[in-house]
Amino acid sequence: MSKPVTSPTASAVGPYSHGIDADGLIFCSGQTPIDPATGQLVEGGVRERTHQCLDNLFGVLEAANLSSDDVVKVNVYLTNIDDFEAMNAAYATRFNEPFPSRTTIGVASLPLGSEIEIELIASRRPQ
Repeated sequence: MSKPVTSPTASAVGPYSHGIDADGLIFCSGQTPIDPATGQLVEGGVRERTHQCLDNLFGVLEAANLSSDDVVKVNVYLTNIDDFEAMNAAYATRFNEPFPSRTTIGVASLPLGSEIEIELIASRRPQ
């Protein structure tokens, strides 16, 4: 049975859930770097925006009683693949080993004119 996961620090710019808990797998919708305090894209470059995307996603995980250590898969979307190094540097500070698997994809555009969007999947550990 699936149930939605909602976080006050994440945003949805369409008709979708922040996350879905599907029998212990948490599928988090992509998050752009929206500052929950202002509703606007956070100021700064790709490093700052990577951190904001992950803050928003980690808020969804927290609402599901999980953390970054429970993440198993991450997808990163960049409108400029030349931003890979800056994204990667910020990303590396947010996860512990063993790092989740990851795919980074260059795309033509993203919602709200953002240059980055990140989505992830986490897994509940057996209790």
